Amino acid sequence: MLLIGMFDSPFVRPVAVSLKLFGIPFEHGNWSVGRDFERIREFSPLVRVPILVLDDGSALIEGAAILDYLDERVGEDRALLPRSGLERRTALQIAAIATGAAEKGREQIYDRVFRPPEKQHEPWVERCRSQMHGGLAELERICRERGNGRWLVTDKITRAEIVLTSAFTFLTESVGLTTESAPYPALRALVARCEALPEFRSTRVAWAAPQA
Repeated sequence: MLLIGMFDSPFVRPVAVSLKLFGIPFEHGNWSVGRDFERIREFSPLVRVPILVLDDGSALIEGAAILDYLDERVGEDRALLPRSGLERRTALQIAAIATGAAEKGREQIYDRVFRPPEKQHEPWVERCRSQMHGGLAELERICRERGNGRWLVTDKITRAEIVLTSAFTFLTESVGLTTESAPYPALRALVARCEALPEFRSTRVAWAAPQA
């Protein structure tokens, strides 16, 4: 099994963390969409990561689809997404908000890196920044209401915490979310607890800015 994509990506890292939590061995293709565009195209017509190449050579694309496959593979008792009901909806909602915030952070970076200075549009960047903080504020509210030292959905870690942590760490490093500019104390406490786990520590790498 081969996981394609860099671990500094908030979309690739949840797959890597989940594979490690499940104890599923995998190889890591540390490929960049910028540097390895044609190589990645061989596995995905979208040329997006993550991609999970299975042992039979077939390739799964898009993080949510890959995570669903992994949950199905390990069975209901070990799955990281609750089976049904309010817990499932809550986990999916948290993951969706965190993913959306990460996407808005990525758009800020792309505007700065890939547009020439005369084409950069600060009102657009500010709107993305506002949307990002809107999502983070909602995640802070959820973390605060759930309480310090508790998981967000059930009595164990779920997809919600994995996606949230990957997204927040990415945003902290890529767009510079400091404790002064973006306090979010309850959110930061949860992320710190997750980042201390071995599955997160082993997939934590310094963020590398994309090259134009």
